[in-house]
Amino acid sequence: MPSHTPLPNGTRQRAGLILAVCCLSLLITALDTTAVNVALPAIGHDLHAPVTGLQWTVDGYTLAVAAFMMLAGSTADRIGRRKVFQAGLALFTAGSLACSLAPSLGWLIAFRVTQGLGASMLNPVALSIITHAFPDPRERARAIGLWGTTVGLSLAAGPVVGGLLVASAGWRSIFWINIPIGVAALALAAILIPESRAAAPRRPDPVGQILVVTILTSLIFAIIEGSHQGYGSTPIIALFTLAAAAAAALPAYERRRQQPLVDPVFFRSVPFTGSFVAAVTAFVVLSGFLFLNTLYLQDVRGCSALQAGLLTMPMAAGTALASPLSGRLTATRGPRPPLVAAGLLIAVAALTLTTLTPTTPWATLLTAYILLGIGFGLVNAPITTTAVAGMPRAQAGVSAAITTTGRQIGNNLGVAILGSIVTARTRTPGGPGLAAASHPGWWILATGGLVITVIGLATTTARATATATRVAAHFPSDPATAPTPAPAVHGAAQT
Repeated sequence: MPSHTPLPNGTRQRAGLILAVCCLSLLITALDTTAVNVALPAIGHDLHAPVTGLQWTVDGYTLAVAAFMMLAGSTADRIGRRKVFQAGLALFTAGSLACSLAPSLGWLIAFRVTQGLGASMLNPVALSIITHAFPDPRERARAIGLWGTTVGLSLAAGPVVGGLLVASAGWRSIFWINIPIGVAALALAAILIPESRAAAPRRPDPVGQILVVTILTSLIFAIIEGSHQGYGSTPIIALFTLAAAAAAALPAYERRRQQPLVDPVFFRSVPFTGSFVAAVTAFVVLSGFLFLNTLYLQDVRGCSALQAGLLTMPMAAGTALASPLSGRLTATRGPRPPLVAAGLLIAVAALTLTTLTPTTPWATLLTAYILLGIGFGLVNAPITTTAVAGMPRAQAGVSAAITTTGRQIGNNLGVAILGSIVTARTRTPGGPGLAAASHPGWWILATGGLVITVIGLATTTARATATATRVAAHFPSDPATAPTPAPAVHGAAQT
């Protein structure tokens, strides 16, 4: 049985259209993630939501994505990538409609989880579809670079789009925009995307899936609810203990399975492990920044949602300029230069905000936004390219899902940790005290930038990239399941 259905005549043009459909699905899911942040004050006012409720409005979505993304990737490899991709589009679109009609905070959070379940079927599956649509390594690298650029642009543009929508039609409109795009992508997927599946897909792993859900759910719940229940309270300690026990049990259990949900062998590759950690860290920075910044601009500085969105345009512009540059650098010089530069710029941007006050000069804020945007624009392409380098194409859905899950874990942790810091340090998180209460959060984000820099240096040596070659040797090497090469790995070896 072949690993995927060959593309019909007009392969290159058809592959380009497939890439466009996949990027369209990424656009609405990533845009939705950051657009909601700008709407949080309006949602809180309209639905009488506390800060913890706003945290769950964001994390309910990203938690569902993170918890079920690897299951979606392996399921797509097994039953068909187009089937799972279409199911994800349908569920995400329906969830968006439901969110726009939510009568209360509880229903909104529930519908956000529905959206997240749909989104979990899109991103890793779409990246796997792209990998199989572009068999030539150079063309695949360019396609993945464009994919990474779409990630950066959509996430950075979310606050601007969200601000415009909230100001013109209210917070519910940020969900309306997903509906026509989702319907169009669903129709195009049926026409353009050929069905594909792995030649030797993994069998279902329900125990591994339960352990993943347990780790993420108990950890995020403990972080968010611990800010007002107390981190020393018995329920919160029990949740942290449960998360730690599940985290220890997962690799021990998966090592004994012939076809695990999360293959521990992947993490023997230093570049792959580095890309996962960098993905978590980068998205802790992004989600934490967006959460704190939107509350600061609207609740402390008195900006409207539109003004808050427009003020983040320098960040979006920095990302737009840096993303294509990062793709070219990654293809020609390897992941080290963009990763190191990204980490340093993120660290400097966050350090600029560690003395934030209600009267911090606008020039200081805009400078930090620009630096953060450039840093985030530089980080996505090397993460994405390195994640699939050396990984077997037959398991592309799972390998892509692991790193993409890292992004969502970062989204969860950024909102949970930084939101909880603010909640714990001030009784009125929406008041002037928020600026001072956020200072530890900015120090955490600065440390995250330095972590990315260290990863860029440590994972791009010849010794580190050799571990990716050894991991690839564990998998079949026939033409259908050969490891996925990438120019970034060759460049890394040269450094």
